[in-house]
Amino acid sequence: MQPGQVAIQARQLAKQYRIEQGAPRYRALRDELTQWAGAPLQSLRARLAGQPQPQRLSNRKLIWALKDVSFDIERGQVVGIIGRNGSGKSTLLKILARITAPTLGVVDLYGRTGALLEIGTGFHHELTGRENIFLNGAILGMQRSEISVKFDEIVAFAEMEKFIDTPVKFYSSGMFMRLAFAVAAHLETEILLIDEVLAVGDAAFQKKCLGKMNEVAGQGRTVLFVSHQMNAVLELCPRCLWLDRGLLVEQGDSRAIVNQYLRSGISNSAWTPTDEAWVENNFFRPTRFALVDADLKTLQREVRGDEKIGVLIEGQCQTTSSAVNIGFALYAASGELLFWSFHTDTPETDWPVLRTGENRLLAWLPAHLFNEGDYRIELNLSLHFQEWICQPGVNAPSLSFSMRGGLSQSPNWLSARPGVLAPVIPFQLL
Repeated sequence: MQPGQVAIQARQLAKQYRIEQGAPRYRALRDELTQWAGAPLQSLRARLAGQPQPQRLSNRKLIWALKDVSFDIERGQVVGIIGRNGSGKSTLLKILARITAPTLGVVDLYGRTGALLEIGTGFHHELTGRENIFLNGAILGMQRSEISVKFDEIVAFAEMEKFIDTPVKFYSSGMFMRLAFAVAAHLETEILLIDEVLAVGDAAFQKKCLGKMNEVAGQGRTVLFVSHQMNAVLELCPRCLWLDRGLLVEQGDSRAIVNQYLRSGISNSAWTPTDEAWVENNFFRPTRFALVDADLKTLQREVRGDEKIGVLIEGQCQTTSSAVNIGFALYAASGELLFWSFHTDTPETDWPVLRTGENRLLAWLPAHLFNEGDYRIELNLSLHFQEWICQPGVNAPSLSFSMRGGLSQSPNWLSARPGVLAPVIPFQLL
């Protein structure tokens, strides 16, 4: 490939992080003072006895978020990046956007680069929307006159005319996303990096974003697009990179790569925590997340539409709280969210009562609801309106299952029918 044709070139990229091995034990001030005062005496005793110097144990562990990732992207290409949670997609974009440096390897970008990553990235919360548009443009190296030409178009696209002179600290997440996308898409950058732009905002604005990205691609600009929504990837991106656990599994034609990716998760029906995979907490420490059959055995096969599937969630509680929400999020193969479900969805008097120690929660997915196809399910665990423990799309364990046959007993519908779901709803003549 000739140098003039290359927009992004990555060679053996790797990124290492240190993570905490669970939350540190609570220590009172007297504990810290006692250890600080006694440290010299402990060191002296060790030296006199010819023993190694005492050291405080570290509860940190090294993990590789990316490992040996190499690729070239030509000018004007629109490339999707897919993979499950924790596969390294967002880390890769942060390296390309120069937000973080790679531990190993090199990356070269040939052209001015704009990025839409986490909500609020590149915004100063004390400044107004108007001021942040000019700030973002300046960060991209644009002149004030260049930004002024695009200003009205940006505001109109974001539908923010009434709030453009309001400090962005008062914006909702949806308002943040609308303005951030409008800035990234309208300012003149040769390379555009977009991470989960469809995760926030209503359906109308998501459709508007897709239209704008199609327009940007048609202008010959290079676009990298991270998304869990496979339909959007297939619609926008002729080429695709598939990451898994920090490794580049495959790259090439989007339709072929997406099909491989979706098939890869069909047998993923049980999860237990590893050192890297869960966050320590006292309210509900997940120990197992699984799809089970009618006998509560881990699902090992495709299921029929007339069978129930059980979602089994096991965990340890050290402290009980009525604020704990335990459940799951269910997605279609395209990445479209179908629904969330929590153990607290019923009247409070019917909630399963969590107890200290081991808890096992079971929820049955109803028969005659799903169409033929592949589905993904993620653990959903939080303290109600306080904090996430396992957040779908961010750090939640993921399972999958495949539905084939058994849609109904009607002779008219023995195979898949249009739509994501295929519920059997009885009709009666009035």
